[in-house]
Amino acid sequence: MIRNKGRHMEYVTLGKTGLRVSVAGLGCGGFSRLGLGNGRTAAEAVSLIRLALDFGVNLIDTAAVYGTEAIVGEAIRSVPREQVVLATKAHVHGEERFARDRAVASLDNSLRELGTDYVDVFQLHAVPPEAYAHVRDAVVPVLRKEQAKGKFRHLGITETPPADPEHEMLPLALEDNFWDVTMVGFHMLHQNAARVVFPRTLANRVGTLIMFAVRNIFSRPERLRATMRMLAADGQVPQWLVETPDPLAFLIHAAGASSLTDAAYRFVRHEPGVDVVLFGTGDPDHLRANIGSILKPPLPDADRRQLSTLFGHLVGVGLDRPERADTPPASA
Repeated sequence: MIRNKGRHMEYVTLGKTGLRVSVAGLGCGGFSRLGLGNGRTAAEAVSLIRLALDFGVNLIDTAAVYGTEAIVGEAIRSVPREQVVLATKAHVHGEERFARDRAVASLDNSLRELGTDYVDVFQLHAVPPEAYAHVRDAVVPVLRKEQAKGKFRHLGITETPPADPEHEMLPLALEDNFWDVTMVGFHMLHQNAARVVFPRTLANRVGTLIMFAVRNIFSRPERLRATMRMLAADGQVPQWLVETPDPLAFLIHAAGASSLTDAAYRFVRHEPGVDVVLFGTGDPDHLRANIGSILKPPLPDADRRQLSTLFGHLVGVGLDRPERADTPPASA
C-alpha cells in the first residue's frame, strides 16, 4: 500500500460503489489546479499529488476542463492502478444534439490524458436543473454502452452550486437509480444539502464527494464582515454578528477549531451523509494542514448547534469562486 505519513488516513465505502476511499480527496481544479493557477510547474504539481498519496489520499478528482488530467496521469504512473480511485468529469450540456458525442469523446480523451484503461468514477459535470432531463434521456444511455466496454466503473453527476443554490437538480437525479456518486456543495454558511440532498443519498446509497467546503468567506475577514452586514440588514442573522470584528470567533478556542479553515473542514467532514471532502491546493504545507483538519474529530456539539442556529436557514451564501489558490489558515 502507499506509505502514509503522520496521522493515519481514514477510509469509507463510497455508497453502493463498494470503493474504499479516503475521507480526504484531492481536487485538481478550482483556482489552484494543483498550483498551476499560481504559476507552479507541472513537476511541482506531480510532486504535490505524490505527497497526497504518501499521506494516504487515494481519491483524486479531476475533469476535462481543468487541464490537469495529464498531470494526474504522470503522478500515478508508477502506482499500482488498483491503489488509486480516479474520478473525472465531462461537461456535456449546451447544444443538446452534440451532447452524446461530446460525452464519449471527453471520456476517451480523459483516458488518454490519464494514461489508464478505465476511470473509477466518470461524472457529468455541473449539470443545471434545466439540462437534467436531456442528460438522463440522451446522454446516460450512450455512456452505459461505454461503461459496458470497461471504460469506467461507476457513473456520477455533479451540481453547480452558484447557479443551483437550492440543489434543484440533485433531487431530480436521485429519483433515478443509475447514479452511483454525486458531488455536492456544502459548507458552514450553506448547509441546506443536509436537508435536501443527504437524506436522499443515504437512502439510495449514493456516494458523496463534497466541494466548496472552504471558500473566501472563511479566509478573508473583510468578506465575512461584509456578508454579515448584508445578511443582518436583511434580517437573516442577528445584529451582534455585525458588531463583532470576527463573527465566527466562537469557533476558535482550546477545545474547538484552531482556525476558520480548520473549522470549515471539520464541520463538513462529520455531517451524516458526507463520504469524501475534496480539498484543492498547490502548496505542500497547506495540503498537510487540510488533511490534518479533515482527520480531526468533529467540532464540539455546542459549536455545531450554534452554527445550525445562526446559519442553518441560509441558502447560497459564500459560493463565490476562490480569488487565489492557497489561502493559508486564518490563524497562520
